[in-house]
Amino acid sequence: MQTESGSLYDAIGGEPTFHRLVDLFYAKVEADPLLRPLFPADLAPGKLWQRLFLMQYFGGPAAYADQRGHPRLRMRHAPYRIDQAAADAWLGHMLAAIDEIGIAEPARGELRAYFERGAPFMVNVWQPSE
Repeated sequence: MQTESGSLYDAIGGEPTFHRLVDLFYAKVEADPLLRPLFPADLAPGKLWQRLFLMQYFGGPAAYADQRGHPRLRMRHAPYRIDQAAADAWLGHMLAAIDEIGIAEPARGELRAYFERGAPFMVNVWQPSE
């Protein structure tokens, strides 16, 4: 993803910022009784893949694609039961992490918009309408 002055990856401080973002997000997930059961016992591999994916998506090194190929986000998340409540909780933690690490506008808004658009697409368990 590019900004007017270059990549969002560079605009927010590169790899160290993505480390902080993913670490803070995963700390929130680890403490969440709804989300924690959806993740494996060892969170380290997931943190690595998420960090590499986000860095690549936002204009950093292509290490994710080099190691895993196309992201195929829906396919990679298909084994996990993700309902609307889980997607909302996930999104809430990610947005809070973005806010807490202090990313300035307009990059903050671009990051938030990406996750707000993407989170609903991970839902794979639907509840009947009341």
